[in-house]
Amino acid sequence: MCCFFSALIIAGPRLGILVWWMIQPARWDAAFSSFWWSFLGFIFAPWTTLMWVSVAAGGVVGFDWIILGIGVLADIASYSANAYERREVYMA
Repeated sequence: MCCFFSALIIAGPRLGILVWWMIQPARWDAAFSSFWWSFLGFIFAPWTTLMWVSVAAGGVVGFDWIILGIGVLADIASYSANAYERREVYMA
Protein backbone atom coordinates (compact mmCIF):
# COMPACT_ATOMS: atom_id res chain seq x y z
CA MET A 1 0.00 0.00 0.00
CA CYS A 2 2.91 2.34 0.59
CA CYS A 3 3.92 2.16 -3.08
CA PHE A 4 0.33 2.84 -4.07
CA PHE A 5 0.11 6.05 -2.04
CA SER A 6 3.57 7.21 -3.15
CA ALA A 7 2.66 6.72 -6.80
CA LEU A 8 -0.65 8.45 -6.20
CA ILE A 9 1.00 11.50 -4.68
CA ILE A 10 3.82 11.76 -7.23
CA ALA A 11 2.10 11.04 -10.53
CA GLY A 12 -1.61 11.17 -9.89
CA PRO A 13 -4.44 8.69 -9.89
CA ARG A 14 -3.75 6.98 -13.21
CA LEU A 15 -0.31 5.82 -12.16
CA GLY A 16 -1.80 4.80 -8.83
CA ILE A 17 -4.33 2.67 -10.73
CA LEU A 18 -1.59 0.99 -12.76
CA VAL A 19 0.57 0.24 -9.73
CA TRP A 20 -2.34 -1.09 -7.68
CA TRP A 21 -3.54 -3.21 -10.60
CA MET A 22 -0.08 -4.77 -10.96
CA ILE A 23 0.15 -5.48 -7.22
CA GLN A 24 -3.40 -6.81 -6.68
CA PRO A 25 -5.07 -7.88 -9.96
CA ALA A 26 -7.49 -10.17 -8.11
CA ARG A 27 -8.95 -7.19 -6.24
CA TRP A 28 -9.59 -5.42 -9.55
CA ASP A 29 -11.26 -8.54 -10.97
CA ALA A 30 -13.50 -8.68 -7.90
CA ALA A 31 -14.39 -4.97 -8.14
CA PHE A 32 -15.34 -4.90 -11.83
CA SER A 33 -17.37 -7.40 -13.83
CA SER A 34 -15.60 -6.47 -17.05
CA PHE A 35 -12.24 -5.08 -18.10
CA TRP A 36 -14.03 -2.31 -19.97
CA TRP A 37 -15.52 -0.74 -16.83
CA SER A 38 -12.09 -0.42 -15.24
CA PHE A 39 -10.64 0.89 -18.51
CA LEU A 40 -13.35 3.55 -18.84
CA GLY A 41 -12.77 4.49 -15.21
CA PHE A 42 -9.05 4.79 -15.91
CA ILE A 43 -9.73 7.17 -18.81
CA PHE A 44 -12.63 9.30 -17.54
CA ALA A 45 -12.93 8.97 -13.73
CA PRO A 46 -9.65 7.83 -12.16
CA TRP A 47 -10.35 9.05 -8.62
CA THR A 48 -13.76 7.38 -8.56
CA THR A 49 -12.23 4.19 -9.92
CA LEU A 50 -9.62 4.14 -7.16
CA MET A 51 -12.25 4.71 -4.51
CA TRP A 52 -14.52 2.03 -5.98
CA VAL A 53 -11.74 -0.56 -5.90
CA SER A 54 -10.88 0.37 -2.33
CA VAL A 55 -14.46 -0.17 -1.05
CA ALA A 56 -16.04 -2.68 -3.45
CA ALA A 57 -14.36 -5.80 -2.05
CA GLY A 58 -16.58 -5.94 1.04
CA GLY A 59 -19.66 -4.48 -0.61
CA VAL A 60 -20.60 -0.83 -0.68
CA VAL A 61 -22.44 -0.02 2.55
CA GLY A 62 -22.59 2.87 5.01
CA PHE A 63 -19.52 5.09 5.05
CA ASP A 64 -18.34 3.61 1.73
CA TRP A 65 -20.84 5.83 -0.07
CA ILE A 66 -19.13 8.90 1.37
CA ILE A 67 -15.75 7.62 0.17
CA LEU A 68 -17.21 7.12 -3.32
CA GLY A 69 -18.67 10.62 -3.18
CA ILE A 70 -15.24 12.03 -2.39
CA GLY A 71 -13.88 10.25 -5.47
CA VAL A 72 -16.63 11.69 -7.66
CA LEU A 73 -16.02 15.18 -6.27
CA ALA A 74 -12.27 14.82 -6.89
CA ASP A 75 -12.93 13.90 -10.53
CA ILE A 76 -15.33 16.81 -10.98
CA ALA A 77 -12.84 19.18 -9.35
CA SER A 78 -10.00 18.02 -11.58
CA TYR A 79 -12.08 18.50 -14.73
CA SER A 80 -13.39 21.90 -13.65
CA ALA A 81 -9.88 23.06 -12.69
CA ASN A 82 -8.65 22.10 -16.16
CA ALA A 83 -11.52 24.02 -17.76
CA TYR A 84 -10.74 27.07 -15.61
CA GLU A 85 -7.06 26.95 -16.63
CA ARG A 86 -8.00 26.76 -20.32
CA ARG A 87 -10.30 29.76 -19.87
CA GLU A 88 -7.45 31.79 -18.38
CA VAL A 89 -5.21 30.95 -21.36
CA TYR A 90 -7.81 32.01 -23.90
CA MET A 91 -8.67 35.21 -22.05
CA ALA A 92 -5.07 36.44 -22.06
